[in-house]
Amino acid sequence: MSIDLNFENLEQRAIQYNARASVSDFSGCMTQYAALAERAKSSTAGIYDLQYGMGIAERLDIFPAARQPAPLFVFIHGGYWHSQTKEDACSMAHSFTQHNVALATLEYTLLPEATLAETVREVRSAISWLYHHSAQFGIDPERIFIGGSSAGGHLTGMLIADDWQTSYRVPPQVIKGALALSGLFDIRPLCDIYINDWMRQTPEQAKLLSPMFLLPEKRHAPQILLSVGAKETTGFKHQTQAYYAACKEKGLDVQIIEDQENNHFTLVNELADRQSNMFKHVMAMIHPQGQ
Repeated sequence: MSIDLNFENLEQRAIQYNARASVSDFSGCMTQYAALAERAKSSTAGIYDLQYGMGIAERLDIFPAARQPAPLFVFIHGGYWHSQTKEDACSMAHSFTQHNVALATLEYTLLPEATLAETVREVRSAISWLYHHSAQFGIDPERIFIGGSSAGGHLTGMLIADDWQTSYRVPPQVIKGALALSGLFDIRPLCDIYINDWMRQTPEQAKLLSPMFLLPEKRHAPQILLSVGAKETTGFKHQTQAYYAACKEKGLDVQIIEDQENNHFTLVNELADRQSNMFKHVMAMIHPQGQ
């Protein structure tokens, strides 16, 4: 059975993919998001604004783990590719470093200043930069994991894809595991609604930048964790379900972490809570033997 990503008309589709309108207090969600990041930074040593590329936005922050070399979790913020910043995206820094996992948070050039293809190129460059500079930050380059929320979930999917690694001087299996939250995996439905004001894609171009059609070969594929908030729209739920089904059909190691209480903007906060189901799943992926 096919999973509907287009809905009955453009008006309904715009509603289904309008994350902000799906919550009653968007500004309150953003205030909480920023407060959790500030709390994490106040209790965690960080190295800020490292340039991974020549563009002014091509920057990242690293929160090293005490026991080194440590596995690395790279988090990519959301904002429909045209808003938000890495500065508010590190709420999980303290929880992760306390579990011997280094954290990196990525910035990238926002749309429409960049094209979506350029943004994909930037995050791939960031992974290459981290791989090649791992030693000086106490990172184990053979244990790099990635994650992202919303647009960051889409960019996570683009990092899971095959066929870019050789061009960026990293091994085919440079990514060992991935977490995509509320991701956008087939972005063609966005081409006919307001999001295309800044995405600026034709459906043909969008297919080339949709993780749904760029699944890796099983031998190169990392473990994949997916989640979507219980209070999210059907549009975002269907995107995750469709990507999960495509991964399963290809025989990939994929799992959905069920959520009971979150909306599109609070789901990522689960990573800051060491007692949450999501945090435990991610730690089990990174530390499979519990080390």
